[in-house]
Amino acid sequence: MDIFQSPLMSLPGITPEEYAYLQQATTGLNEQQLRNFLMIYGSRRKQPSEILLLALIGFLGFAGIHRFVIGQIGMGILYFFTGGLCAIGTIVDVINHKSLAFEYNQKMVFESLQMVRMSGGQFQ
Repeated sequence: MDIFQSPLMSLPGITPEEYAYLQQATTGLNEQQLRNFLMIYGSRRKQPSEILLLALIGFLGFAGIHRFVIGQIGMGILYFFTGGLCAIGTIVDVINHKSLAFEYNQKMVFESLQMVRMSGGQFQ
């Protein structure tokens, strides 16, 4: 399939790394299952720019919001009460925002695939 005609390219802000991962993960899905997967995954994924923005808010006194959003509740609480581990952890997360988003999105790919496969692709 041509890369520009791939339904995966309809995801806003998709990176080449994420595209390659999605292409591998969705191998074997029929067209209906792929459409359902994209609907579920598209609503759950986070863009790196969202994570970056939330991490930068940590410098304004609300450290750890980005960790709560990506499901790392314990780290979010730790960052909140320690001021982003004295701002060092927040700086590291600002630098690594793309990998934080990609790791979160990998988990969402797995969850979305599980939902599609358990339903047999019968979402309406």
